[in-house]
Amino acid sequence: MSDLHKLTGAYAVDALDELERTRFERHLAECEDCRAEVAELQETAALLAESTAVAPPASLRTSVLAGISQVRPLPPVVPVPVTTSPAAVRHRFPLLVAAALVLIAGFGAVVWQPWSDPAPQLTAAEQVLRASDAQNVSLDLGDSGKATVTRSKEQDKAVIVTDGMALAPSDKVYELWLMDAEGNFTSAGLMPDAADQTLVLDGPAGDAAAVGITVEPDGGSEQPTTQPIALFDLEST
Repeated sequence: MSDLHKLTGAYAVDALDELERTRFERHLAECEDCRAEVAELQETAALLAESTAVAPPASLRTSVLAGISQVRPLPPVVPVPVTTSPAAVRHRFPLLVAAALVLIAGFGAVVWQPWSDPAPQLTAAEQVLRASDAQNVSLDLGDSGKATVTRSKEQDKAVIVTDGMALAPSDKVYELWLMDAEGNFTSAGLMPDAADQTLVLDGPAGDAAAVGITVEPDGGSEQPTTQPIALFDLEST
């Protein structure tokens, strides 16, 4: 079978250059099978074109022709006349749509879907920091740096962001606490030994009255053993 038989799909979607089009149209005048296949593919393409048009990338034609070269077409079992009855078209339409979709998927699905990178997913901390109900409380710790606590009641979470915070003394660790309205403290996790960090506090923070930081023995404590070096009043915002 001539390689020209392979170009019916590319011809139907106008993906041939002038030389290829001229050669194929001469072949088309002599090949009843190709005329029938082109007519059906063009009708199917016209129906699919009712969807929102998306400009194909410049590489589509190269991808289509490269894909065609890897396909070995089978001869039609029964010659199909160029003119078909409406009933025959309706009967074969689902098969033609399925074939066209397979062709599109194989030779460049990017035509039918966005090829830009998806928007990155927000981290848990970013979700709190960007929440519509975010409350911010900042403290200047002097030589120990700065820290800001952001709380979202809707997300029931709080985040602490430090800037140039002094490291904890040797064999000690900074521990975070959630304080309720009665002054009871619940551990909200240990802070990493880093000057600049963004950390989501452990536990529900929606009803917290304040967030505290204490200096504790390495490994942390069940309850504060020292006075807080910082206390972020969430009820003042």
